[in-house]
Amino acid sequence: MGKASTVRREVTVGDVAREANVSKATAARALGDYGAVSDDMRERVHSAAERLGYRPNELARTMSTGRSHTIGMIVGDIQNPFFAQATRGAADVINAAGFDLILSNSDETAHSERKAISVQLAKQVDGLLVAPASSLDASSLAAVTEAGRPLVLFDRTVADLAVDAVIASNRTGAFELTRLLTSAGHRRIAFLSTLQHDGDYRPGEVLLSSSVADRVAGFEKAIALAGAEGTAIIRLGAPRDDVERVAAELLTGSEPATAIVASDSLIALSVYRVAQSLGLQIPRDLSLVTFDDADWTALAGPGITVIAQPIHAIGAEAARILLRRIAGDGSEPVLRVLDQTLIERGSVAPPRSST
Repeated sequence: MGKASTVRREVTVGDVAREANVSKATAARALGDYGAVSDDMRERVHSAAERLGYRPNELARTMSTGRSHTIGMIVGDIQNPFFAQATRGAADVINAAGFDLILSNSDETAHSERKAISVQLAKQVDGLLVAPASSLDASSLAAVTEAGRPLVLFDRTVADLAVDAVIASNRTGAFELTRLLTSAGHRRIAFLSTLQHDGDYRPGEVLLSSSVADRVAGFEKAIALAGAEGTAIIRLGAPRDDVERVAAELLTGSEPATAIVASDSLIALSVYRVAQSLGLQIPRDLSLVTFDDADWTALAGPGITVIAQPIHAIGAEAARILLRRIAGDGSEPVLRVLDQTLIERGSVAPPRSST
């Protein structure tokens, strides 16, 4: 005698219809939330579906309604706390609206971004939230608009791409952080970022990321106002796994930096570790400031001065705009710029040579 099959047959719409004692068409309308169905009938059908353990066929629902009730989100680096918080902000809004979220990681490369977009469109997402890998090249994002899907950017903008975007006031934030350092007397100040970049930075050149470009502009403005143009050190292109080596270079040698502006909290943490390994005390030997109010910045001894970005709000606002576009809002694209907050702690002091 053969072994009895243990595979459970999927519950169908027809099964639910029989359980609820309604027609299959009525059950389909109630379960798919379309067409005319009374509240009592809808409750009856959903109760039957729950008793039977019915799971909807999402592909069939997408084909019948033209909507998948899913939203795609593509972030640059899922390990970066910024993107974790932005994703949570978007997810809170998306879930409350009855949509599901599909998350992809671009690794901050155009190739991976194109692949992620292709996968998301193949899953028939209703719209996409993207932190673009490049602010200069819109070719990979063109596939989204060509597919007729709404697109909202967050954290960065893309030149010549007429879509909605939600960003933070990075230029102002960088200016405030750097101004703290110049006001304390620092003149050998370094700005450190992992942004992809070939060779040394040249003042005024166009950068791959609009958010980093804005931070560099704010940094340069504060340095210029302090009359210290020749003492700014801008280091871009440090690989994420090589930041500590670059930080060590900045902090050693004949003219080491006395202060560092880190472009994100992960970079700041690497600088903090290197300072400890070199026996440098913050802020006696090195002043350190950073973007993003990561948990460790408040717990470190001393606490690290930061520009806190409204990260959750960035993700949430981008999701709200996208949902409006999916619902049919055809108004002109908007750029939302959210304010940042300076949080001063104990990581800034005058350079030792001036005390």
